[in-house]
This record gives sequence, C-alpha cells and structure tokens, in this order.
Amino acid sequence: MSPLSLRRVLPITDWLGNYQRPDLRSDLAAGLTIAAMLIPQGMAYALLAGLPPEIGLYASTLPVLAYAIFGTSRQLAVGPVAIVSLLTASALSPLYEQGTAGYISAAALLAIMVGLVHLMLGLGRLGFIVNFLSHSVLVGFTAAAAIIIGFSQVKHILGVSIDRNDHFYETVIDVSKALGDIHGVTLALGAGSIAALLGIKRIAPRIPGALVVVIATTAIAAGANLADDGVSTVGSIPDSLPAFGLPEINGGLVGDLVVTALVITMVGFMESIAVAKVYARRHRYEVEPNQELVALGMANVTSGVFGGYPVTGGFSRTAVNDTAGARTPLASIITALLVLVSIAFFTPLFTNLPKAALGAIIIVAVINLIDIAEMRHIATVKRSDTIGMGVAFIGTLAVGIELGILIAVVASMLVVFARMSRPHTAVLGRIPDTTSYRNIIRFPEAVQAAGVRVIRIDAALSFVNSQYVKRLLLAEADPSDGRHRMVLDCSGINDIDATGAETLSEIITEFAESPVELHLCDVKGPVRDVLHRSGLWDQLDGRIHATPHQAVDGELVIDPRSSGIDERGVSV
Repeated sequence: MSPLSLRRVLPITDWLGNYQRPDLRSDLAAGLTIAAMLIPQGMAYALLAGLPPEIGLYASTLPVLAYAIFGTSRQLAVGPVAIVSLLTASALSPLYEQGTAGYISAAALLAIMVGLVHLMLGLGRLGFIVNFLSHSVLVGFTAAAAIIIGFSQVKHILGVSIDRNDHFYETVIDVSKALGDIHGVTLALGAGSIAALLGIKRIAPRIPGALVVVIATTAIAAGANLADDGVSTVGSIPDSLPAFGLPEINGGLVGDLVVTALVITMVGFMESIAVAKVYARRHRYEVEPNQELVALGMANVTSGVFGGYPVTGGFSRTAVNDTAGARTPLASIITALLVLVSIAFFTPLFTNLPKAALGAIIIVAVINLIDIAEMRHIATVKRSDTIGMGVAFIGTLAVGIELGILIAVVASMLVVFARMSRPHTAVLGRIPDTTSYRNIIRFPEAVQAAGVRVIRIDAALSFVNSQYVKRLLLAEADPSDGRHRMVLDCSGINDIDATGAETLSEIITEFAESPVELHLCDVKGPVRDVLHRSGLWDQLDGRIHATPHQAVDGELVIDPRSSGIDERGVSV
C-alpha cells in the first residue's frame, strides 16, 4: 500500500507522522478538559439511555481512540450524546427492562449495527444519503428532541418516580400528577446543580462545570448521608475496564433494532459532520465525509464489542475541545486514556453521586439544542423552510423521536417536491441597447418584442412539474393579441426525464395546431442529448437557438456547432 493510500485509510499516520511538538501542550490541555467534561456526561447520558453509569464510561474510552485513528477531524469530540442516548432508550425499553443484562447486551448490539451501517455507507461512498434530512428540518427535529430529553430528566430533579412513556404528552401528564410527591432535598440538589452549571458557563466558561457539580454534589451527599434521606444516587460502579466480548445476537432482535440503527446513523452523522465542517473551515483543513462515516463506524463497532452503546460527535464537547486548544486528534487519545484511568481507580468516588446532578447536566447540555436564533435565521432566509421545520418539531413532540425523524425526512422531501412541482418561471424582456434578456418583474425597463413571448423555466423538466409547465406555456400561447412566437429559454433546465420529454412532445404537437410557433434557446448538453434520443430535436429543426436574442430575431441557423447550439455540428 502506498503512503498516500495508507494516509487515506488511516489518517492517524498522516497527522502523527507530522506532529509538531508545540502542539503537545495545547492537545494535553484539551484532553484534560474534555476528560473532565466527558466523565460526568458519559454517566449522565448512560442514565438517559437506561443504562448503568459505567456503560457511558466504556463508550467514552476505546471508541474515542478508534475515531482518533480513522477520523479526519482534528477537533471533533466523539462519545455519548443526548439524542442518541434517548433514541437508544426508545428502541430498547419496549424490549427489555432498563438496566438488565438483556438491555445492556441489546445496547451493545445496537452500537455494532450502527457501526456497520456507517461502514457500509462510508465504504460505498454513499455519504450523500444523509442529505435527505435538510438543515431546517434537522433544526426542528433537534429542538423537539431536546425538549423531550430535558423533560425526561425532570423526574430526577424532582425526586419522583415516573414510568417511561412512548409519548411526550404522557410524560407531561405523569409529571403533573407527581408534583405532590416532590422530594425537597433532591429538588434543592437538582435546582442548585442547574444554577451552578449555568453560572459557571456564564462567568467562567473554561472551567468544566459538570465536573465541579459532580464533585460538589457527591461531597454533599456523602457528608450529609443523603442517600438515607431518600436522595437517589448512582450507587456502586464497577471498576473493571471495558473487556472484549460479542453481545448476544439473534435475528428477531436485529429486526427490531434495524430502523433505530438507521435513524441513529442519520442523526448522528448529520450532527458530527456539521460540527466537524465548522471547525475544519475555521482551522483551514478538509474533512472527508465518507472517511468520517468509516471512522464513526469503527468507533461504534468498538463501542459495541467493548460493552458500550452508540456514540457520535457532539456539538458542545467539540466546541469545548477547540476552545481548550485541541490541535490534533491526540487530544482525544489523551481524553480516552484519562477516562480509562478514572474507571480503574476513581469509580468508587462516584458512589454517592446524586442522579439529580446527572439530570441537571443533561438538561443544561440540551438547552443549546433549542436554537431559536437559527430558527429565526431560517425564517428570514427562506420562509417556506419553516414549514418543514415546524412539521418536524410538532411531529416529533407528538409521536416521539423515532417516528419524528421519519416525519422529518418525509417533510424534507415533500418541501423539495413542492418546490419542484411549481418551479420558478419568468417572462423575459430585452434590456435596452443590449442583447441580454431579464425577468420583466425584476427589470421593469426590459422590453418585450411585439408578437413574441419569452418564458424561462428554472428547474429540471420532470414528472413532478411537466404538467404545470405544459399548462403555463399553453396559457401564454394566446394568438389573440397578435402573438406568433413562443420562446422557451432552457438556460434554467439542467435535466429532462422521460415524462418531461413526452410532455414536451405533447406541447410541440399542440403548438403545431395553433398559429404560434414554439422555439427553444440556450439548451444545455444533457437536455440536448435527451431531445436527440427522443426525436424532439428533429421536430424542432430550425427552431432551436443559442440565445433568447437570436430566437426573438428568428436568425437562420447555418451550423449548430459554430452557432453554439449543438456540438454535433450538422449543417442545415
């Protein structure tokens, strides 16, 4: 294997071989910072996923190393995240009781399945598939998921017992009914933790607030013996390091989890690649999407075979990683090693950690996922995008995370089809003293030639919009006002399918039966190919032109090639 091929398959050989000593201090600082952040977050997100705290720690070690070996982002911080944790709980809770051996094994199997989907997409260079989920719809889905995630932790803040529900509104109802059973001490710890986290983030953002809260609340709970007063704590955490082992695999369980694996892949990769690209642009390097799929696939497979659950890149940790000074993936390697050391030597210290503190960490972490500023920006840039965003938001709250992501994908595609079905069109006129033709609405000074209508279609002509285009052209072809020529400017048509070609044939036939002639201009190569293969080019012989100006003037075409009309260059 050549050095270039090796660098593509194992990006670590590139950055490690060219490592600069001055970067070590920054990477070490970032690794320490993210470890301090990831240890409490890992346990908190495991709790959200319905798993014991140590599973979150396992998912924060070797999977992070795997990504550092195969990934192309220098700042992306991989590990457990809130949305993936909730998706895991949504998929596994109907199958097993949370925290049981079957549940833990199924979580590991889900991680392997997620990893294999990533690998198939990456090795097949199919990363474009995740683009079916548009940015605006993802914003709506993420905001709704954040609300569901945050509200799922209210029971830990209030110190009440609430069964897991499939629908958000059921959780709201159950929380309302349990308000009379609030545990005062637990509420004080939870509310105090939230206040502390927000305060530290505002006043001293470089300080790992989650670690501060974990240490403080654990000390308080241990010193005051709060567990005996009814405060729920994480209890004993095994100090065994993650060990290799395949989870139990059976066809029925794989079938139950396959949809969730696809959903986690889509959501996780969208989150990862989005944040990776932001910091790649900021530091002027490139991330390779298909290699990122491979890297995340290896991270998830590693998580599954070493007792973890699905992981992906996180927004908040990546931002902290960059702020703390990460220059290369060595920062992630340092993070993973520090978490391993903590598992081996320090887990007994977390026995008295209140679950209210972990709930507070999750709530504060997901607050930023409700991006009101981005919602306003989307509404300003393209108001119609708010439809898909709103459908995804309301749908996810109404039917849950898994069906919500399906609704989000469908909403994305419906918005695209709606735009395609009624493409932008323009009536063109000539700008005085030029040969340029422009939209007469945007350029009122543009002049329309007597007896000629020039129409531009700004979309591919396909089964989605062909009938709309046909109705438009026939409606504009009205000879009663002296019109004798219709010019279709094809500069905005970059493709035409079989239905579009058939519809164009119908349009040509109907125009042939009227006193109005149909002319085409500025036809692109792929469209010319279809017109030739369908025989429509010959039907329009002499009525295809290079520019709108030539079409309006009715210039005789001597040689299509020299006139810039067709590369075939057949003289007429």
